[in-house]
Amino acid sequence: MKFLFDLFPVILFFVTFKLYDIFVATAVAIAASILQIIWVWLRHHQIDKMMWINLMIIIVFGGATLALQDETFIKWKPTVLYWFFAIILLVSDVAFKKNLIRAMMEKQMALPLPIWKKLNTSWVIFFATMGLINLYVAFNFPVDTWVTFKLFGSTGLMLVFIVGQILALGKHLKENSTELTVDSQDVNNSEKNISEKGEK
Repeated sequence: MKFLFDLFPVILFFVTFKLYDIFVATAVAIAASILQIIWVWLRHHQIDKMMWINLMIIIVFGGATLALQDETFIKWKPTVLYWFFAIILLVSDVAFKKNLIRAMMEKQMALPLPIWKKLNTSWVIFFATMGLINLYVAFNFPVDTWVTFKLFGSTGLMLVFIVGQILALGKHLKENSTELTVDSQDVNNSEKNISEKGEK
């Protein structure tokens, strides 16, 4: 359900475009993003930073599209968002030595530091690549194709990437689990030896 909720503005953008045009769809997407923020606030009294960022970008680029009647700006919006995420992840890691992917996921899993590093880097590359793909589709194909790609293509690529990450992490989690089991056995054996010596 959360996945569909996150896609709510994009789905409305797609449906409205099919019924009307890119400008009406842009206005609907802006309104949907605002309603999404209001709904989350009413339910949880807390708004995720990513949602604020997405809202600001769509208001700026969507607003420019409506004000200038130029679809170029709304086509740039996904790329700006993807590249913003890539820059934040990269700068946080390189300049501030803070791995944001680790900060978000370390409560759910335990991984070696080099793996967290690779995971963060893979997301940087993914977001940077997605930004380039969006521009390629937006400016080399009809707007109808781009709108369809925005919903189905981008979402599909994201799902494929996440599944790949899960499969890769599953291997490391199994390795960590094996190491923990071995360590636990060593501790139990040590305790047993100490206990036997004490009895003698």
